[in-house]
This record gives sequence, C-alpha cells and structure tokens, in this order.
Amino acid sequence: MAESRDPRNRILIIDDEQIVLIALSGALSREGYEVVSLANPLEALELIKKESFGVIISDQQMPQLSGLEFLAQAKLCQRDASRILITAVLSLNVAIDAINKGEIYRFIIKPWLREELLAAVKNAVQRFELLRSNAALYETTRVMNAELSAKVTQIADQNTRLDQLNQALQQNLQRSIELSVRSLEIFNPVLANQARRVHELCKAMAASLNLTPDERQVFDISAWLHDIGLLGASRSLIRRWQASPGELDDNERAIIERHPAAGQDLARFGDNLQEVGPVIRSHHERFDGTGYPDRINGEQIPWLSRLLAVAVSYAHLPAEGEAAVETIRNGSGTAFDPEAVRAFTRSLPHAVVPRRQREVLISELSPGMVLASGIYTSNGILLIRAGEALSGSHIAKLRNHNLVADITQSLLVYC
Repeated sequence: MAESRDPRNRILIIDDEQIVLIALSGALSREGYEVVSLANPLEALELIKKESFGVIISDQQMPQLSGLEFLAQAKLCQRDASRILITAVLSLNVAIDAINKGEIYRFIIKPWLREELLAAVKNAVQRFELLRSNAALYETTRVMNAELSAKVTQIADQNTRLDQLNQALQQNLQRSIELSVRSLEIFNPVLANQARRVHELCKAMAASLNLTPDERQVFDISAWLHDIGLLGASRSLIRRWQASPGELDDNERAIIERHPAAGQDLARFGDNLQEVGPVIRSHHERFDGTGYPDRINGEQIPWLSRLLAVAVSYAHLPAEGEAAVETIRNGSGTAFDPEAVRAFTRSLPHAVVPRRQREVLISELSPGMVLASGIYTSNGILLIRAGEALSGSHIAKLRNHNLVADITQSLLVYC
C-alpha cells in the first residue's frame, strides 16, 4: 500500500446516493477533515489498496456490495482504520455481532443527528491514533531492546552511553507495563481493579520486608501483570470463575489453570524481566502442593510467588477487614506459606487498597449500588457519574435508554 499523506485526518465515505455523499462530505469537511467520497464500493476497495485512511464510513444498502461486506474486506486492507456503518434498516443483532467481530467500530442509524455523527467520527479518529501510537511504542521498545543486546557486547567501555540506554529502556519498560495494564482494563475492568488492589498490597509487603531494589521491581511488575494470562480466556468464563469457581466444567477449569503459564509467556517482553515470569507462573500454587499449574509445594514455590499468592487471595475475597484476614490465617500452612501470611498481616495496616469492584448486567442493578465508573451514551454523553448511589429512578433511566440504544460499556459497581 502506498502511504501518501498522514491518514489520521483522512476519511473515506462510500454511499451510492449522491445527496448523502454531499451531506456527509460537507459536514465532515467543515470540521477540518480531509474527505474522499465514492459512490462505488468496488472502486473504494481499489483505492484503499493505494491510500490510507483513519476512518472509513460506508452505507449498508448498495448494489455491488453491502456495507458490512465492504467493511469486512476493508478490514483486511487497513486493519487499524476505524470502520463506521450508516444504515436505515439493519438488524441490531447483526450490527452488534459485526462490532464484536471487529468488522465495524460503530454504526449510525439514518437519519442521523449531526452531533451524533461528529462525536462518532471524533471517537473513531481517536481510536485510530491510539492504535497507531501503541504500534509505534511497541516497535520503539523492540528496537531499543535489540540495540541494547548488541551494544552491551560491542562497547563495554562506554559506560555513559550504556547508562543512557538503560534509562531509556526503563522508561519504555514502564510504558510497556502501563500499556499492558491498560489492555487488561479495556478487556476486563474488574481484572484491572484486581491488579490495582494486589499491587497496593504487594507494595506494602515489599516495604515491610525491606526487599532489594531488584526484588521490589520484580515483585511490583508481577503484581501488576499476575492476571495478564487471562487475556486468552473469554470474559464470560472469567466472570463465572470469579463468581462460582466450583461450577466450571473440566475444560473451563483447564483454561483457567493455564493462565499463570500464559502470563509467564506474555511477561517476556523485556530481556531484564526473566524473574517476573516464574513469579507469575507460580502465584496460584499452594503451599501443600495442590495448586496449579505445576503442583509444586513448600519452598519449591518462589518466595515472591508465595507472597503474591497471599495478596491475590486476599484481594479476591468478598469480605473485607478482620473476616478476610482470618480467612487468610486459616490457610496458613495449607494454601499459604506461614511466613508469607505473617509478612502480609504485618504490612496490611499500611496498605491503601482500592475498593473492590464487580461487573453487573443492567438486569442485576438494584437501588443502593454505587457506580465505580461513569455510564455514558454511545456518543459520549454522561448518563450517571461515578460514585453515584443508584436509586430506582436511575435504574429506570438506564433501562429505558438501553431499550433505545444499547449500553455496551461494562457496568461496574463497588462491592
């Protein structure tokens, strides 16, 4: 594909009705976008093989190809472009299925509101820029890691240069961790909340135990990324595992029990993180040898994994305070290393642990629940702010809005 101009501000519109092309092109051009409009989707497919666009907007009803067919093919040519479908008649289930499969980013119903259209396009451009930025960050980190490996063996006497490279790598490592946590939050906000709770507990334990700087870094990163392997499991399976682990069948349990090993593999994005992987791998092992994935026991389990296991279990408990601490103490010698339990209970008063969150369905909302995150419409309008205690009228408002336009974001409440 020939890259001509910066695609971030470029929008391609396909519609076989000239009046619609004129209306869309005019509205978006006035907002400063560079707009290319075509009536023939086959011509548009040829064009996107040569030129890049940040956003591709297509009508659904066209003689040569339907909008969904066109956008599915456009995805193969320009995977990062945000694809928007405009339609007058379309099954809601079909549209949602297309969004879930990644074939379209958003759909807009004719006749559209100008504000809704502009908000959708603005969000689509931001999505495209985020994907490009993440790709550039990944490539930068990969290149710098490769450079470091070569420079260390070739220029051992250039300490100043090595210090500069190490600082740059540390910055990129931090960005990589932040990107990983952000990916976890987008995939499953409850897992991200869990990671924050575990991180605060581990930070307090590290301070109490006077860990070395290297141990603290390994422990810190392991706390953030301990559940990163769950990116390979479905959200519904994770939700059922967290709510009722005993109800999983053998295949589902096997998927869950593979996530520490998968997390070890995903943690290998930096050459200086060899020790993080084993800590993540063993954080669901039990002191008595009945854990997973390797069924190791006692001191076979890495010390930082034994500490992490206590923090993870406490963060998962539905109870808080002394009842939760008593549950941890009861597991001393069986689930947990007694020394790790003592270290945890000594450091717990110094930990500032975020409130536990859980995801609920709209049908599960009840008065008194407190929102952990704001709820917005598809075009970014705030319906109910974070921290609001839900009343019956709040819930009725959400359910009525959902009947008109699905609320697709995760609904998070404090436990």
